[in-house]
Amino acid sequence: MTSFDFQPRTRVIFGAGTLARIGELSRELGVRRTLLVADAGVVQAGYVSTALAALEAAGISAVPFHDFGQNPDSTMVEAGREFAAPHGIDSLIGLGGGSSLDCAKGINFLLTNGGTMGDYRGYGKARSPLLPMIGIPTTAGTGSEAQSYAVISDAATHMKMACGDPSAAMRIAILDPELTMSAPARVTAMAGYDALAHAVETWVTTRRTALSDTFSRRAWDLLSATFERVMTHPGDGEARASMLLGSHFAGIAIEQSMLGAAHACSNPLTARFDLAHGLALSILLPHVVRWNAPATATRYAALVESVEGSDAAGRLAARLEGVARVGGLGGRLRDYGVPGDALAGLADLAAQQWTGTFNPRPFEAAGALDIYRAAY
Repeated sequence: MTSFDFQPRTRVIFGAGTLARIGELSRELGVRRTLLVADAGVVQAGYVSTALAALEAAGISAVPFHDFGQNPDSTMVEAGREFAAPHGIDSLIGLGGGSSLDCAKGINFLLTNGGTMGDYRGYGKARSPLLPMIGIPTTAGTGSEAQSYAVISDAATHMKMACGDPSAAMRIAILDPELTMSAPARVTAMAGYDALAHAVETWVTTRRTALSDTFSRRAWDLLSATFERVMTHPGDGEARASMLLGSHFAGIAIEQSMLGAAHACSNPLTARFDLAHGLALSILLPHVVRWNAPATATRYAALVESVEGSDAAGRLAARLEGVARVGGLGGRLRDYGVPGDALAGLADLAAQQWTGTFNPRPFEAAGALDIYRAAY
């Protein structure tokens, strides 16, 4: 059995309406002046106003920052650092999807340690501790609030950089399923598929442990049971709560188990052809599952309650394709303007992705090309 070192650093507050506790929880951390990092959609939904009012009522000054986009890059993070520097902040709050939470973490790295985001690629490269952070996801997707990594795109290459440090973990995560209600259906679908991919990939990586298995399996059970329900009945609060909790559990699993070939193949598609991350995963993950079959028959069988030795990978891949269809996702790479002559170059880039090193079947450019061709 694989050994592990589990150090939970994040207090988790779960339940409908818990955003209202942001003031008291911030005060418990000793916060006096905070940077509130939230994307434009969250501002429009009114959640920023709610958070600011609660913080003000608790005697906490908050400075909002919204000048970043989907898939925050190193230039956006630097802009956030420049914005925050004169305000003397003592903490950060990330409110929104994974972009908001990752951007908050990235700004924190630069505020406390200087340099550029590229300096922190990898893990444990911060020389000084980061400021305390609170993460409040408004989508059930990345599970960033459960992770000590910021995923930031390089503004020059558009490739994603995973920048991690123990002090980059959120001190508090507020999981309020009511906040996920306002997300557009397509955002809900892509975020939810991302969370499903996290559950599937963490379940089979070479780094998995008994602990990560616990979170991966529970995440899969929650997400696979409620994804379709959320898409067809978006006002179902219990289904929303299950998705948000499943996303968080999958995020915890990533910390222990890491990810695999689907994420390695997805990142170059986002960088080169601007395919949204969740969409790219919905196209690729079923093909990765089939490609991984020789190395993972027993593991995949557990997820679909299949008899070992049967086509468990095929059954799981078909299930994932069905989920994608319900969310209006999936399809072929050619459907989204990816030319066939780009596949070899994409495969070379995929082979350089860190996540691919944890895939259960040894993953190199040749394997990536097989996956891209199957998805084409």
